[in-house]
Amino acid sequence: MHVIVDAGSLTDLRWPSFGNYRDQVKSFYDSDGYTLAWVKNGQPTPQAIAITEVLSQADSKGLNAEDYDGPRWAGRLAQLHQSGAPPSDADFAKFDVDMTVCTMRYVSNLHTGRVNPKSLGLGLDVDGRQYDLSRFLRERLINASPTDLQTGLVSIEPPFDAYRRLEATLPIYQVLAARDGGGTLPAVSKSVRPGDTYRGVPRLASFLKLIGDLPADAAVSIDPPIYQQPLVDAVKKFQRRHGLDTDGRLGAQTIKQLNIPLSQRVEQIKLAMERWRWVPHHFSHPPIIVNIPEFILRAWDENAHNVLQMNVIVGKAYHHKTPVFTGDMRYLIFRPYWDVPTDIARAEMVPKIERDPDYLSKNNLEVAAGDGTVVTDGAVSDDALDEIESGAVQVRQKPGPKNALGLVKFIFPNDYSVYLHSTDAPELFSRSERDFSHGCIRVQNPEGLADWVLRDQPEWTKERIEAAMTSGEDNRRVNLTKPIPVLILYATAAVRISNEVQFYGDIYGYDSELEEALAKDYSQ
Repeated sequence: MHVIVDAGSLTDLRWPSFGNYRDQVKSFYDSDGYTLAWVKNGQPTPQAIAITEVLSQADSKGLNAEDYDGPRWAGRLAQLHQSGAPPSDADFAKFDVDMTVCTMRYVSNLHTGRVNPKSLGLGLDVDGRQYDLSRFLRERLINASPTDLQTGLVSIEPPFDAYRRLEATLPIYQVLAARDGGGTLPAVSKSVRPGDTYRGVPRLASFLKLIGDLPADAAVSIDPPIYQQPLVDAVKKFQRRHGLDTDGRLGAQTIKQLNIPLSQRVEQIKLAMERWRWVPHHFSHPPIIVNIPEFILRAWDENAHNVLQMNVIVGKAYHHKTPVFTGDMRYLIFRPYWDVPTDIARAEMVPKIERDPDYLSKNNLEVAAGDGTVVTDGAVSDDALDEIESGAVQVRQKPGPKNALGLVKFIFPNDYSVYLHSTDAPELFSRSERDFSHGCIRVQNPEGLADWVLRDQPEWTKERIEAAMTSGEDNRRVNLTKPIPVLILYATAAVRISNEVQFYGDIYGYDSELEEALAKDYSQ
């Protein structure tokens, strides 16, 4: 066992090298004088047998059983029970370390995910939540009763209802993927409207029945193949669940989503479960959550009731992506200035100022020094332009209804200079795909959000909030009595409390990046 642990490698494992777990494995065996932990009296312990079953069923947790040698445990157990020559000490030692390494991998992956989000450039920190795996195995698994062992493993999973609903839905979609006979809907040159003939009607009907958007007993005419009720209502339901315009027409985007294989939907569910493992398991208070690809903000009360929901606009898919991270909202500002970031001022505003000397006055902008002194809100000198480009002075938009931030912004200090705010372009919220911002998040109902975040400050009534936004003091800061956690999430699959399954587009390509990372030997 010393030799195996010191080498940090076992050739019979799916992923032979366990270098990043070597210190934990060494600590595990050091703590008990390198005695066998999973074998007693020449037999695998009941706990070992129970855990091999867990590892073999890792797919049900959105993991890959192969990564924990799931298909190999039956053969290993059989080898220890073989008739004839009894297993050697070396056989027992190898089995024992196999068990320890695979169990540690499983526990770690189930708790904080298989891939560190930092390696993907995301702002979530799982390093501080890593378990002392040696201690966890000793205290919670190797001598546990069957019930306590199961309880111990359940306790390490994300404690969120959103995660549990995904977990419950995963096997359903695995079955649906296996049952789907395949096939794709034919492409169209223009949208198919109700009453049109469409040769894809038979496939459309069978697929929508399979996934539950069309009742199983619904009568559909396929000869001739007319696109009509009840298919139209079923398509609208499908469109709503997939973040599409619910117009009931079979346009290019709707057909594209209908042609995505259910096996890919299974992967979306798994990836969403992985992302929930990255989220801190405990918040000081129920968080405000923005799911980027869904373009939705939600807030919960202390009883886990969804008390607030609204559309949001997030960063553009190219160049201005909204970051994924957590923060604490600490204050809001009514009638704020918009301090234009230097890169935006340099790239977008300087050329416009050079073309139009009245650009500042036309757009309610001004140039201010570091102490807030206004340099100009009209013509801009060449020297001032140079200072804008260098960041020595600040371009800012004056408060008011035409301000790009609208009439209130919500601040949760972070390294990305990202915040929630209202907007002077509310018409954009009616779009189904809403990635229009420079990275900050525009909220559809700023008054409602302000009312909710100030709910513990009774002096801030709805009427006072409205007055502060429409006619109050400019740039007025109001501190919250207690910080409110904010989670900016990226998940392209979700299951609502009604058990409706929803899928969204991978607008930033993050699912593709995560799939690539998971295809590699992430065990290192």
